[in-house]
Amino acid sequence: MTRNIGIKVPVPKNEADDGDQKNPFNGTLPVRGKLFQGKVVKAKAKDTVVLQKELPVYFKKFKRYARSKNSIHAHVPSNIEVKEGDIVVAAECRPLSKSVSFVVVEVKA
Repeated sequence: MTRNIGIKVPVPKNEADDGDQKNPFNGTLPVRGKLFQGKVVKAKAKDTVVLQKELPVYFKKFKRYARSKNSIHAHVPSNIEVKEGDIVVAAECRPLSKSVSFVVVEVKA
């Protein structure tokens, strides 16, 4: 039984319903706030990945753009497969641990 999370993303095909409460599709995790797209840099921890998003920053003094990078930790639900190098969409949720406040909702590539 999957539920509508309020974001227009495809529901994962892999139905691994193992009682995971930290799953926005099958569990009880509410999704709210920011959405962003990033690249998976590390996928070594259990059920957690490190995402990196790059944004251009404009310096008015020099009339130039510079690259800025942010690293964010995100939880990977049990029914989504993610590996290093993938482009994913992450959504903000309640804090799941000390450093994890986002959950992966879609794998782009």
